[in-house]
Amino acid sequence: MTDRTESREERAKKAKWYVVHTYSGHENKVKANLEKMVENRGMIDDIFEIVVPTEEYVDSKSGKKTIKERKKFPGYVLVKMIVNDESWYLVRNTRGVTGFVGPGSKPVPLMDQEVKALGVLETALPAVDFKENDSVRVISGPFENFMGTINSINMEKRKVKVYVSMFGRETLVELDFDQIEKA
Repeated sequence: MTDRTESREERAKKAKWYVVHTYSGHENKVKANLEKMVENRGMIDDIFEIVVPTEEYVDSKSGKKTIKERKKFPGYVLVKMIVNDESWYLVRNTRGVTGFVGPGSKPVPLMDQEVKALGVLETALPAVDFKENDSVRVISGPFENFMGTINSINMEKRKVKVYVSMFGRETLVELDFDQIEKA
């Protein structure tokens, strides 16, 4: 069993990322099954995060461009965990998993720089001190150097809606946090 004297945060710091090989096309199913099993078996102190690395790309069909998402590494899932007999058995025997990446049955943890290169590590998002009705200046994009007033803020998407004065009219535009600065 897990050592209950350490807090979950302390154990999470000791956890490493491992690559799990799955049947191609079953990555999201494996992620969902694994998350359910971790919760049901009370293994949240051993298995912390399960990620299917994806990337966005622009798809253009019949002249229309749409942003879509695809798996970076089809057939692979990344798991942040502390390897012990129980956690290894749980992951290894999840439906759709063919095994850990590594020699024999011994999983090999990824190095921190490998995890960063895969784009999995959470990048700390800078804090923003914008409020509604703040005056801002657009610093990049098609509305560069325009002045405006913040109408609404979406923290999850990291976007703001700003009223910009164009041709003597107030126009509502959506911008990223990094496209504006306080006036």
